[in-house]
Amino acid sequence: MKIGIVGLPNVGKSTLFNALTRANVLVANYPFATIDPSVGVVAVPDERLDALTALSKSEKTVPAAIEFVDIAGLVKGASEGEGLGNQFLSHIREVDAILEMVRFFDDPDITHVHGDVDPVRDIEVLNLELVLADAQSVKKRREKLVRDVKMNNKDAIAEDAVLAKVETALADGKLARVAGLSEEELARIKSLNLLTLKPILYSLNGKSGGTIDGERREKAHALIESMGSKYVHVDAATERELNDVSDEDQGEFRAELGVEVNGLTELIRGAYETLGLITFFTTGPKESRAWTIPSGATAPEAGSAIHNDFKDKFIRAEVINYKKLIDDGSWSAARDKGDIRTEGKTYIFQDGDVAVFLHS
Repeated sequence: MKIGIVGLPNVGKSTLFNALTRANVLVANYPFATIDPSVGVVAVPDERLDALTALSKSEKTVPAAIEFVDIAGLVKGASEGEGLGNQFLSHIREVDAILEMVRFFDDPDITHVHGDVDPVRDIEVLNLELVLADAQSVKKRREKLVRDVKMNNKDAIAEDAVLAKVETALADGKLARVAGLSEEELARIKSLNLLTLKPILYSLNGKSGGTIDGERREKAHALIESMGSKYVHVDAATERELNDVSDEDQGEFRAELGVEVNGLTELIRGAYETLGLITFFTTGPKESRAWTIPSGATAPEAGSAIHNDFKDKFIRAEVINYKKLIDDGSWSAARDKGDIRTEGKTYIFQDGDVAVFLHS
């Protein structure tokens, strides 16, 4: 899964990317310090996987992973090409979800593209550019469908009807995600790859020395919640600095800085939730591994995460919740206690399941 980090210039996107990936991307106090997107694969922290590795005495541990893309800063007018906007918007189209970075701190030494810090305005500016870009895409597509619609082509008529619903939402300045499209309708316009249909997670970048005042905080939280999205507070600069601190000493440093919660862990978990993903595990002496699947995946679909053949050749799966397996002490002990279940093709995998697949 690929997540694009977007935001206005100078809000901490590259700093967050560096913290997430331990990379060394250019960080500069001026707009468009990032032009070509940087890409980093980030392991998903999961204590459950560590516990399974210890239980099985696994030689190897393989966590789940998310790909983050650091996309250059958007500015007002990006949908019309301002600030290399068309190029940046095309990069956003290629990701599965958007991590929208919002500045949540005051600092006169760090330039804000609008002169002052107002998270609500910044979110509205960013979302409006996405809306305007999608409005252009929808308009162009509807214009191409006119002839087929006049010729009474059923597929064209159905697609145009979906686009009309999206166009109405966009005209009201709303994201296409709130247009109330069914799965069938979404499938009809999937090829357009609309920006405002992508799930959005908001990363509110504050500082350990103090974030913005209560009124601005509350208004920003309320706006995000009104859009049906989630937000995570993170101190990107501090998290970046903590990259150079050993894992054993990070707790002490966090306490000194007043940053009790690991913002990166919360952010990655938030990204998983935003994307509608869950994790199941396989474990044994050779390897313990976390696998990423969509929430609601059936047993054959979960198996296909391991190998495509598992979906078509699926026979059954042996499944147990990871905590019960840990409590039982071993796979054989869990089997003796009758805690390992045999599940068929219709079983819906749950987050934290540990499984063995049997296939033909």
